[in-house]
Amino acid sequence: MAAPNAITVQQLNRLIGTPAAPIVVDISIDSDFEADPFFIPGSFRHPHTDIEGLKHRIGTGRCVITCQKGAKLSQGLVAWLRNDGVSAEYLEGGMFAWRDDPKTVRIPANAIPAQTHGSTIWVTRHRPKVDRIACPWLIRRFVDRNARILFVSPTEVNDVADRYGATPFDVEDTFWSHRGSNCTFDTMLDEFGLHTEALDRLALVIRGADTNRHDLSPQAAGLLALSVGLSRQYRDDQDQLIAGLGLYDAWYRWARDGFAEGHDWPTDRRT
Repeated sequence: MAAPNAITVQQLNRLIGTPAAPIVVDISIDSDFEADPFFIPGSFRHPHTDIEGLKHRIGTGRCVITCQKGAKLSQGLVAWLRNDGVSAEYLEGGMFAWRDDPKTVRIPANAIPAQTHGSTIWVTRHRPKVDRIACPWLIRRFVDRNARILFVSPTEVNDVADRYGATPFDVEDTFWSHRGSNCTFDTMLDEFGLHTEALDRLALVIRGADTNRHDLSPQAAGLLALSVGLSRQYRDDQDQLIAGLGLYDAWYRWARDGFAEGHDWPTDRRT
């Protein structure tokens, strides 16, 4: 019987990538992490000795604590946090159990840009449409929930990146951009190791919309229409991004759970 303060790999995996995902904290000791330097999507590292600092980072949110095996390190910290009123659970089996489950994905630590002031910083061209909303959604849902996304004039992207330690994306001649016939969203799936059935299905729609190849997916034209409409609703790019996160949350759930569902009107019903 599972402990009341535990969560299984399967349970956590269903939450990853959704707005309901808990804050995931990896407290593995340095030698364990260095031997297997990968992250559960959306997680961050924190020393188990800095409990007050961790409570500040977590705030009032629900959290899952993981270590190498899900034993004394994570269970002890979860017990401490729950004593202090924090909604905390430990991951059963820890990072080994997550690694060994064929349905999970892991992000290589060296793929994630360095943090500045507690978050990764990304910069791109202003007035986003498809890729420049889809990529921030992917980053915030699967890589760094606190990521800062900067929208600036196209001519200033690289200089802003240099001055503020930001990572440019969806800009020509940069690492995080289109590659061949693929768009920047595809590049991020490749580099972060985030290829799942759901994200690959969503990527096909995004690629078709972003590169105007609607033959790739019957949903591509719909995504482009929604993206254009969204861009016309908002003058401020950050307001548009916030609205777009909800849009892509819905697209992700379609790609994960609802892609086979249809809808019609019974032909024998009287009008």
